[in-house]
Amino acid sequence: MSRVIAVFGAGTGLGVSVARRFGREGFQVALVARRRDRLDALVEELAHEGVRATAFTADLSHPAEVPALVGDIRDRLGRIDVVAYGPISGDQNFTPAAALDGATLENLVPLLLLTPVEVVRALLPEWTERGDGAFLLAQGYSAAQPMPHLSGLGPVMAATRNYLYSLNAELAGKGIYAGALTIASLIDRSEVTAKAQASFEANDGPTPPVADPDDLAEHYWRMYTERDRVEQFHPASLTPPAAA
Repeated sequence: MSRVIAVFGAGTGLGVSVARRFGREGFQVALVARRRDRLDALVEELAHEGVRATAFTADLSHPAEVPALVGDIRDRLGRIDVVAYGPISGDQNFTPAAALDGATLENLVPLLLLTPVEVVRALLPEWTERGDGAFLLAQGYSAAQPMPHLSGLGPVMAATRNYLYSLNAELAGKGIYAGALTIASLIDRSEVTAKAQASFEANDGPTPPVADPDDLAEHYWRMYTERDRVEQFHPASLTPPAAA
């Protein structure tokens, strides 16, 4: 039976690049996102490249629906070996720390913290029985390096990062890997990046760096196969110094 990667938050940037990279290694792909039209287009695009992909529509801001979603993927594809979780969209924005309130954080917590925890909980019995499995998380740089005026997302992602580090240490001896890809840039070919660049141009602001999603997908593949790090920064030059 072919191995399966489930890409949660699949889109035209990192999601499809991850699907393509793992698909080249023989993985079947489950693409999970809200918009059926976009998913169907990605499935067709991957099929032309010889990658077998199946679309699953879901709103990942509803963590209580995760067990049913995972069950649906299993029913149709037989198993889940790897999860790539990274559903950031244009609906989530930074907030200055001085302007942050509880309601803003409450809106971010389900998608960025509760749902990834529920995904892991739903898959741990299967992975533990098999003695293998991997949970890969994409997050923004503010999860690891707080910055002025770029709060909101950062505190919630930092909580998830904390969870992931603990998870990695607890499960490594069971053959299960958890790792974070921490990205200090926009991601090329994604809808979020297109909107952000248009906004920067309209306001004559500086354009932030843009990463090639194929390079990020290669990071994911190396993290999955080598399993020698909890966190990979991109670019690596921005890896924060270790605490004394």
